Amino acid sequence: MSKLTHTDQSGQASMVDISAKQITERVAVAVSEVVMQPETLQLIEENNMQKGDVLSVARVAGIMAAKNTSNLIPLCHPLALTKVKVDFELDKANSRIEVICTCKVKHTTGVEMEALTGASIAALTIYDMCKGVEKGIVIKATRLLSKEGGKSGTWQTSQ
Repeated sequence: MSKLTHTDQSGQASMVDISAKQITERVAVAVSEVVMQPETLQLIEENNMQKGDVLSVARVAGIMAAKNTSNLIPLCHPLALTKVKVDFELDKANSRIEVICTCKVKHTTGVEMEALTGASIAALTIYDMCKGVEKGIVIKATRLLSKEGGKSGTWQTSQ
């Protein structure tokens, strides 16, 4: 494991200088799982939730969150994202929704935090829109699935 990049020589938090890095196309994919009762998942799938279309609202929330990551995570660089995509996989057998956020940019730094933020906020939005029906919804296993671009190249989770 290498040294932390967001600290200076005296150990203080600092933003990484990315000015010498090469501009490349960078892509990151993150996922967050939202587990609920089967009845709640059915209401979402049938678009019968009182607050409206849960997945459409969560998609927009995830996109907005990815675009605003540098305002939420203190040392992230502001990025002009070229693509943000939020998808949902409904898993009836396990009564869960997988929120998958893909972010893309041509820049000198990666988009992992943007993808993670997008997936997280979309999952939180699902909770918010469904909490009137079920308070025991669980958001778990938010994680990076893959990243491409930059000096470190391609990385993919083994899980």
